[in-house]
This record gives sequence, structure tokens and C-alpha cells, in this order.
Amino acid sequence: MFVSFFPKPKLFFLSVVGWSTFVMILWYAFARDFGANFGMPPAAADADPIVGVHYFWSPEFLWFYIYFVVCTALFAAFWYVFSPHPWAHWSILGSAFILFSTYFSVQVSVAINNWRRPFFDMVQQALTPPASVPPADLYALLLIFAQIAFLWIALFVVTRFVVSHYIFRWRTAMNDYYMSNWPRLRKIEGASQRVQEDTMRFASTVEGLGVSMVDSVMTLIAFLPILYGLSSNVTELPIIGEIPAPLMNAAIFWSLFGTVLLAVVGIKLPGLEFRNQRVEAAYRKELVYGEDNADRAEPPTVRELFDNVRRNYFRLYFHYMYFNVARSFYIQADNIFAYFILIPTIAAGRITFGLLQQILTAFNQVSSSFQYLVNAWPTIVELLSIYKRLRAFEAVLQGEELPDIDRRYLEREQAGVAPQDQPPA
Repeated sequence: MFVSFFPKPKLFFLSVVGWSTFVMILWYAFARDFGANFGMPPAAADADPIVGVHYFWSPEFLWFYIYFVVCTALFAAFWYVFSPHPWAHWSILGSAFILFSTYFSVQVSVAINNWRRPFFDMVQQALTPPASVPPADLYALLLIFAQIAFLWIALFVVTRFVVSHYIFRWRTAMNDYYMSNWPRLRKIEGASQRVQEDTMRFASTVEGLGVSMVDSVMTLIAFLPILYGLSSNVTELPIIGEIPAPLMNAAIFWSLFGTVLLAVVGIKLPGLEFRNQRVEAAYRKELVYGEDNADRAEPPTVRELFDNVRRNYFRLYFHYMYFNVARSFYIQADNIFAYFILIPTIAAGRITFGLLQQILTAFNQVSSSFQYLVNAWPTIVELLSIYKRLRAFEAVLQGEELPDIDRRYLEREQAGVAPQDQPPA
């Protein structure tokens, strides 16, 4: 799954984490201020946030772009020399591009959050008699928003185009790798489907989850300081009262609560999803045999196989039912949680409408980042089921023992047990 696309995967991913951590520490400890030597200093701590699209080519941003390119080039050069790989351009440079576009998307959210305060403060001023805001000022701020939005649209289109090619390249690498070992893999149940379908699903799912995780981490890095600063405007929380950095602590607590809740409630789903794919594959395989052989896909056999499909789906529906109950309750409560903790501050009139919008946006960004597992859990369940199917290939190629469910199937095939005599999955 990984060795076909990445050079020495275990060492590679460890080096990614290590190098990323090192360059981030170096950036905040030294490199960020070093840009002043080249006329690209960081913004002053007490400077007003930049409102407008020029936020993205401010001196600090230009210096960061240079820093990112240099660090990426050094990392790629090391791997090109240390462990050459035919897919290195896509697995290393392609991943770096996706990483950068994710960072840029997070900064778009920061730029829009900077825009919210002046715009909504102006709206509040316009709605408070006597109206004293010229329409031109509101139009000017809407134009700024449109400029940021158009920049994001361009980034989104380019990123999705590159990501589509990235995913297909990864699928191609897995396909070539597995097909070169096809004589050893062909006897595994549903081998054709695993190569034809699961490789694409695995690549796209891992890429999606990986980007979401990186986006969550970068969002936290960008918005936690903002939320911490905004906490100075909130003096107390309902029930709890006064605590340090109330907004940040409330976001962390609420997100961890939801993550633990849904992880416990949904613990049975990965295994059921895997069994579901297996019984579907057995049913489909018998129908395919029946297309060319009149002795196959007989009604009793097909009925038995479909009963297995139905039985597993009904179990899956039941477990998803209570999982969706818990997830829906949490999501709906999450929609009002930020307002709930801000009610004492709002009622006391200690914040403006623009500041309220800025706080809500920053709070939701931080809490949704901490809720990565909450939002991604259904996809993680699907990925685990795909991984279990492809794991059988890895076991064969590495000379390991097959997973229990695949080993039992292979033993029955070798013993000549008919599908209708096999116990249900």
C-alpha cells in the first residue's frame, strides 16, 4: 500500500514528522525574525491585523514562502540521494504541494476572520440609529471579501486538479506493484476487486484523511493564539465562572468530549464494514461465475449468499443507528455551544457584534480541529475496512500468515467446500 509509492515508508514518514517538527521550531525560534535581514520582517506584536488580499503577500508571508521552498528542496534532495524511487516526484513533491495548499487554505480562513470584525462592527453601527455608515464603505468591505474568495477559488481548483492526479498516480503505483506479484495474490478471495477498486479507494481515502489531519493541526497553530487573545474579552463561563483563557479551555474540553464519545460508540463499525465487503464480494463472485457456467449461481447458492449480505447489512444498520443518534446529538449541541458559553458576556454588553463574529469563527475553527476524529470517524471506519482487505496482499508478499478471515476462506477453497456450505460471515 505504501512501499509502492513512497521510498522506505516507515523511515520516510518518521523523517517527515521529524523534519516538519524541526523546521517549525526553527521558524518560530529563529528563522521568522531572520527575514528582517532581507527586508521581510514579521509583523509587530501590537500591529492591527491586515484586512485584505494583500495579507498573502505581506513581507512575513513572502519570507515564509521562501523558507518553505528551501526546506522542501533540502528534504527532497536527501531522499532522492538516500533512496531513489520511481514515484518520488509525486510522493515527495506532490505531498509537499498538498501540504502547502492546505496551509494556504488555513490562512484564507484567518484572512476572512480578520475581515469579520470591521465588517460586522460597521453593520452594527449602520443598524444603530441614527445610521452613519455610507453604503460605499460597506461595498468596499464586501469587495475585499470577494477578492479573498476569488483567490481561494483559484487555489481550490488548482489543488483539486493536482490531488486527482496524485491519487491516480498512487493507485497506479499500487496496481503495478500488485500485478507484478499477481501469481501469488490471485487466490485470495476477491483479489480482482481488491486490485481494481480497493487501491483507488485506499489512495483517495488516505489522502483525504491526511489532508484533513494536517488542516486540523495547521488550523490549531493559526487560530489557538487568536482564540487565546480573544479570551481577554470573556471574563466568565456559565456554571463554571471565571477561569484562565475561558474560550480556549472550553473549546478543548468540548472537542475532547465529543471525540471520546463517538470513538466509544462507534467501536464496532470497522469490523462490520470489513465483513460487509467480504460477503458482498462472495455474492458478486458467484454471480460472475454464473455468467459463464450454467452450473454456478444456482438459486439455493445465490439465496444463501444473499442471506449473508442481508444479515450483515441489518447488523450494520443497527450499530449505525445508535452511532448516528450520538453523533447527531453532539453535532446539534455543537451548533449552540459557543453561544451558550458567551451568553453572560453578550448579556453584559461587553463585546461588539463584529467581535462576537470573530470569536465565534475562531472558536468554531479550534473546536472543529480538535474534533478531527468526530468529523472523520465514518471515513476512518471505511478506511480500516479497505486496509484489512489489502492487508491480505501485504501478508502474502511479506511471507506472513494471512488474516484469520482470509485464511479460513482460502482453506475452504482448497478443500473444495461449495459456497452454500460455507458458514455465514
